[in-house]
Amino acid sequence: MQMLFQADMGKQTSGQVQATFWRAADPVELDVRGFADDLFRAAIDRLSQIDELIATHSRRWKIERMPAVDRNLLRMAVGEMLAFKGTPFPIIINEALEIARRYAAPESINFLNGMLDSIAKGLIGK
Repeated sequence: MQMLFQADMGKQTSGQVQATFWRAADPVELDVRGFADDLFRAAIDRLSQIDELIATHSRRWKIERMPAVDRNLLRMAVGEMLAFKGTPFPIIINEALEIARRYAAPESINFLNGMLDSIAKGLIGK
């Protein structure tokens, strides 16, 4: 989520984001870094599809008006839903909400949960 946030707010390429993010990050295990990079690439590679899904399921909020943390948490989770078919959607949603509890405003939790649940149901129906 932090790399997506950096790409979104800093208008940087994915290569620039990964280089600067990992240089500044605390050391992490290689498998954790690999998974984070995979999630980032999954979201970046499908960004237009993800943003379209978010826009479709957001009745009152334009994606560019959403708080940046919320927008990028949604992008991360929806990217995981699309790219990692073996991971059950409830697990993806729970993980996203745990991250939201750390980084997003408290009032964002219900919004994010509702959005991710709606998007997941829409993806299941396809």
